[in-house]
Order: sequence, then C-alpha cells, then structure tokens
Amino acid sequence: MNTERDYSRLLTQTFDTPMPYEWSVGVHGSRFFREIKTHQRFIGIRCPECGKVYVPPRRVCGPCFREMRELVVLPNQGTIRAYSIVNYPFIDPDTGQQRPIPYTYGYIQIEGADNIFSHIIDETDVANIEVGMKVRAVFKAAADMRGHMSDIVHFEILENAS
Repeated sequence: MNTERDYSRLLTQTFDTPMPYEWSVGVHGSRFFREIKTHQRFIGIRCPECGKVYVPPRRVCGPCFREMRELVVLPNQGTIRAYSIVNYPFIDPDTGQQRPIPYTYGYIQIEGADNIFSHIIDETDVANIEVGMKVRAVFKAAADMRGHMSDIVHFEILENAS
C-alpha cells in the first residue's frame, strides 16, 4: 500500500498574508465569560426537562434536546473527578509560549453542575492529589481580567478526599 501523495495533482493555494479570524462564543458563552470577568463566579444553565445543570452554559440539553434558558449562579468550587499530570511540552495558543511542565489537567465537577469542567489544578505531585478532593477556582486580579478562560488561573486543592 502506497501512502505517499502526489501533491502535483492536487489543487493548492498558497497565501503570503496572514489571515486573522474571529469567532463568537455565542450568547451563553459571552454571559459565562462576562460573569467570570465582572463577578469572578461561574454560571450554569438548567434544562427545563431533566433539570441537569451545565457549566459552561450551552443552548441545548444533550439528552433531552430541549432549549435551555434558566441561568444559575454556581459556587467557585467543585470536586476532582479525574486528572492527568502532563509532562509533555506544548505551545500555549493563548500566550504563544511553551507551557511549563509538569502541570495537572483536571476534570472538575463544579458544585451544583451535572457535567465536568476541565482546567488546570495547582498541584503536580501525584502523592498530593486524588480523585474526590475539593478544589476552588483562583481568578486573576480584577484589573487583569479579559473575559477569557485564562481569567481562571487554576484550581487549588481545599482538602483531602479521605
């Protein structure tokens, strides 16, 4: 089986100028980031059919296919449901700099939410972190807020799971 491609047979287009682009995070995403920026808090959205709460808010409930409109204020803490200590370097698309390693990427269930929120946890020693631990969001100083996911610096561990 030959896996090589003959690119001379393909139509290609080369651009010499940068092509900047923007996209919308939508009505609910905009509100989510505005709440983080102005109030340093999370909001979620509740399904009118099944009652599940999602953070960040989304327009439609996956299981019910119902449009959601009821925004709810949620606490800035939750429980670690899974985590990974990452030792592979990569370029952070937000800063353009290599992300320092190691770092811990956590899957956090925010109190009052039914889904998982992913973010950095400020602990990289596997002996000091476990599933079930309580964590709290740490935000940038108000003057440095941009209305962006990076406004959440990390989650800090509050207590042991045991």
